[in-house]
Amino acid sequence: MHVMAISAISDGDGFWGSLKKAHGRLPKGAKWTLAVATADGSKAVNVIVHDSVDAVRDFFEGYAGQFAATEYFEADAANAVGLPK
Repeated sequence: MHVMAISAISDGDGFWGSLKKAHGRLPKGAKWTLAVATADGSKAVNVIVHDSVDAVRDFFEGYAGQFAATEYFEADAANAVGLPK
């Protein structure tokens, strides 16, 4: 399942630093397909392929939770451009 993690960032350096650490420690079978931020660095969208929204939330919050308020949604990969089904 593709999960979108949409973050309102409160500490940009902490947020991106934590995501670099998280990327190197992805759970088995998970894949990070996208990480992008707004030009001003206040918002970010990450797309992670993993077992469930809850699994992504648990993983993501463990690293970036203190640096951003994040919402999690199942992405409709079948209707997206560029995301594998």
